[in-house]
Amino acid sequence: MLAMLAAVQGKWSLMFLWLVVALIVDGVDGPLARRYDTKKNWPLYDGILMDLIVDYLTYVFIPAYALFTKGMLPVWTGGIAVMVIIYGSVIYFSDTRMKTKDKSFSGFPACWNMVVLVLFAVDPPQAVVLATVVALTVAMFLNLKFIHPTRTPRWHRLNLAMAIVWLACAAQAAWVDFNEGVVAHWGLILSSLYLILAGIAQQLFPERTTDRIT
Repeated sequence: MLAMLAAVQGKWSLMFLWLVVALIVDGVDGPLARRYDTKKNWPLYDGILMDLIVDYLTYVFIPAYALFTKGMLPVWTGGIAVMVIIYGSVIYFSDTRMKTKDKSFSGFPACWNMVVLVLFAVDPPQAVVLATVVALTVAMFLNLKFIHPTRTPRWHRLNLAMAIVWLACAAQAAWVDFNEGVVAHWGLILSSLYLILAGIAQQLFPERTTDRIT
């Protein structure tokens, strides 16, 4: 709600700071739930459903609103793109096949909060914004693997390190109203590319049995 209120007022930096906070909370709530065995101790409440509801608001709805309201796309194109994001993400979040056996994601996991923040920081031409939205929307429904930074076991330390780099650079960019400087700017771009492509790289180069640490 704090992020949405900031977005309505056009306070984009504040909105993204709240979304970064929400992203950090999302990274720790699962381990905490498993640590305290919520399925056993609070069986009346479905933590997975609760997580999906919150994630849809913070990952999809608010970033889509910001993308449209900021005018990063022409009105008609932007309207269509936002509707595609909103509807496509509903379908994706409802798909029982969204998680792979190694706790990664099957298809782009609708992390539009991260995508839109990077678009705000990079401020690319409208054609690039549109191409990014179209490509990632299509990728939600392709048999492509996307890592979970804290749960995918393969390259776990590197995955976690890149996620921390992304969070640090994202927070820095939002804090200084997207005048983040060269280091944070490229740190954000490179860590984003890693998080998008690492899972696909794992598909292209499958882990051999002899490579596993026992």
